[in-house]
Amino acid sequence: MYYVTKRFEISGSHSLTLDYQSKCSALHGHNWIITVHCRAAELDANGMVADFSHIKTDITERLDHKNFNDILPFNPTAENIARWICDRVPHCYRVDVQESEGNTASYERD
Repeated sequence: MYYVTKRFEISGSHSLTLDYQSKCSALHGHNWIITVHCRAAELDANGMVADFSHIKTDITERLDHKNFNDILPFNPTAENIARWICDRVPHCYRVDVQESEGNTASYERD
């Protein structure tokens, strides 16, 4: 099995819809650190699991410097964003989304 990991940073804002009072219900922003983990039993014709630049470009074009509430069809928690990214990136099996120092959510496909 071959493994690759791509880590990059984006900036974006969101507000959360919660069933309790929280300052996170107000629009606010983060410098998000995204770590995408991919794997494949066989390499592609270029000798890669996935091209690092394609992983970054696909996500940054959709999310960087945007209000996530305007473009994502779900409550944009770090957990939901992690799953959304995992579902978009070929060969992805895990995504870590850090929204601030000490606060990271992960999604891993079974």
